[in-house]
Amino acid sequence: MTMDKTSPRRWRQATQLVRSGIDRSAFDETSEGLFLTSGYVYGSAEEAELAFKGDKDRYIYSRYGNPTLTMFQDRLAAFEGASSCVSTASGMAAVFAALASQVQAGDRVVASRALFGSCHYIIAEILPKYGIKTELVDGIDLTQWRAALSKPTKCVFIETPSNPGLEIIDISAVANLAHKSGARLIVDNVFATPTLQHPLDLGADIVMYSATKHIDGQGRTLGGAILSNDQDFMNDCLTPFMRHTGPSLSPFNAWVLLKGLETLDLRVRQHCANALDIAQFLSEHRAVNRVLYPELASHPQHDLAMRQMSAGSTIVSFYIPGGKEAAFKFLNALELVDISNNLGDSKSLITHPATTTHQRLSPEERAELEITDDLVRLSVGLEDSEDLKSDLDQALTLR
Repeated sequence: MTMDKTSPRRWRQATQLVRSGIDRSAFDETSEGLFLTSGYVYGSAEEAELAFKGDKDRYIYSRYGNPTLTMFQDRLAAFEGASSCVSTASGMAAVFAALASQVQAGDRVVASRALFGSCHYIIAEILPKYGIKTELVDGIDLTQWRAALSKPTKCVFIETPSNPGLEIIDISAVANLAHKSGARLIVDNVFATPTLQHPLDLGADIVMYSATKHIDGQGRTLGGAILSNDQDFMNDCLTPFMRHTGPSLSPFNAWVLLKGLETLDLRVRQHCANALDIAQFLSEHRAVNRVLYPELASHPQHDLAMRQMSAGSTIVSFYIPGGKEAAFKFLNALELVDISNNLGDSKSLITHPATTTHQRLSPEERAELEITDDLVRLSVGLEDSEDLKSDLDQALTLR
């Protein structure tokens, strides 16, 4: 029997990831249906008119909505604890839509300085072209937040943990300051995932994901998501923007991501267990200068991280003495870990941020964020952690 999606069942998180959002067709399939259709037919011209006027709730066009997308969105929203979710074609489409849908010339956006390279580009270069004032602050310095948000602001954008330095921002404190300035707080929750951190519970207004990362988790598809309990934002800002600019997720990718959600909690928890083991190993290695991992007591914001997150994330960043030459020699010596700028994959992936994800930043900007030539970012996968440690050890020894 088809599940009533409005049923007030209070399932636990692991159950939500397997069962929420299921909407079976007349064929009563076990696995969720994949609706590869661009459009839909109407029984009459009158029905089409009612649908376009908004007087009849039904699918019109897959740029507006699709049954497979709806199931993915409903399931992720249930897990996140959000009333609404809108999926996008990629994580960066989610970032841009969350911002561009609600700002106009003359508005002001404040963001943390430690951002993924493409997020930084949107804030620092794209938005100002349209007359939007932007300001970057040190995300862990509440004094800078107070100063920046002492003026009226439309949006605040943060990553926590940040990419690649794993800075932890006090979401509740920044949310309070943002709301006093009239701003909505957007949190990029990619590194923490909805398994480890729920920004909406901490005062954020909007949370977004690159579903390409842990939600897929196997390097197959692109996707993104925007979630919120703010229906004014979702209905009046985001929905018209999505419908008329077209950054919609494909039904096939939505289906892949929907299946990824079923194992998200299991995968992320094992990723984190491996990552903690690797972080502890690297922190004691003679060839490593410094390790950044929120669950280590040595992390500058360890206490805050453990209040906001249930584990330290799947990413470990560390510094190898010897600059770019030593870092490249180390990366090239790895036999098990792959060199890739992606993350959140079942396979362990490593990259050199200064020459890849953050190469667009000026040397001064990278230095300010401590993205130096000796920093590498490791996305810890689901391999046996002993094999990962052996590979890292041999590559560090050869460098």
